[in-house]
Amino acid sequence: MISLLALSLALAAPQDDPVTPADRLAHDQMLVLDTHLDTPELFEHPGWDFARWHDRDFDKSQVDIPRMEQGGLDGGFFVIYTGQGPLTPEGYARARNAALVRANWIQKVVAAHPDKLAFATTAADAARIAKTGKRIVYQSIENSYPLGEDLSLLGYFYDLGVRMASPAHFRNSQFADSATDKVKAYGGFSPLGRQWLAEMNRLGMVVDVSHSSDDVFDQALAWSKTPIIASHSGPKAIYDHPRNLDDARMKKLAAAGGVLQINSVYLVAGDSNKARSAVQNRQDDWWALSDADQRKLIADKAVADATDPYQGADFELFMKSLLHAIAVMGVDHVGIGADWDGGGGVRGFEDVTALPKVTARLRKEGFKDADIEKIWSGNVLRLLKAAEDYAAKNAAR
Repeated sequence: MISLLALSLALAAPQDDPVTPADRLAHDQMLVLDTHLDTPELFEHPGWDFARWHDRDFDKSQVDIPRMEQGGLDGGFFVIYTGQGPLTPEGYARARNAALVRANWIQKVVAAHPDKLAFATTAADAARIAKTGKRIVYQSIENSYPLGEDLSLLGYFYDLGVRMASPAHFRNSQFADSATDKVKAYGGFSPLGRQWLAEMNRLGMVVDVSHSSDDVFDQALAWSKTPIIASHSGPKAIYDHPRNLDDARMKKLAAAGGVLQINSVYLVAGDSNKARSAVQNRQDDWWALSDADQRKLIADKAVADATDPYQGADFELFMKSLLHAIAVMGVDHVGIGADWDGGGGVRGFEDVTALPKVTARLRKEGFKDADIEKIWSGNVLRLLKAAEDYAAKNAAR
């Protein structure tokens, strides 16, 4: 939403900036959401403050309140993520506890900044909160593994404010096959997974199929009572990866009223080397380093980047992916879930301060501002409203 800060930034834009003052003002008049923010993982690190501006080159972070304000990001879905572990009672218990800790951290951070952040649980909340100047905090679950075999926990997380969830991550869960597991366990959803899907619909939560296999996608599309979402995925036509969707499935998703939120990873084969990887591994534990070791980390990263610069995906390839999805599916069925703080970001699009570039490019491509705002928020809010309405209608029966 428009602000004095945004106005001053727009008027101060340098002449060579691809974002013109008009682009910047248009961007800040839109409601801008991202559907996959892995930032809550950082909340747990000692000394990491969501209210301070952070340097991605130091701690790899891409989202904080000042950078959200700079980039015109009104909010999004903050993720309760759990990696896949063993399908055992002990594994379920560990995952449940870890997910509850992460959910608690989200609660703590929002409570600590009541002047800057506010929870949202309905589609209508987004515009209401944005008008106050606060950032919008929806919540989602990436990988329902922490639920174990107790689907009543899904209702518990709903009561905490979660409104979107996916059944699996990089490996098969107890609910569904993963797109990237070598062996498919169920041929889609497990019997428990089909119950999970029904409970998601009953509660009024948006079903997220990112990371799930093509069979899970097909079944969710056929069985879900409300339109589904891929909260951070991309087109196979740009990069043939199991995590991405082929054009035929993208068209089916659009025909069923669903939405594909374009990711900024899996755009090209990975580009890594030993020196850069070593530095990145040290960045993961930056908070545990001494002041001297932190200074050495910054210096070593500069050397690694200068010696062998990253040559992977860039902003133009991200835009090519987004524009391809729009061409295949239409503006009513595409959004953005860049996977910030979860592996997302490309050259020229390194953190959320770069979001106005997307609006500027879409305007240059000839898209109307109203359609661009659908991509930024309107489409996902439509899905959230559909899930709400289905739950309310069936609860009244």
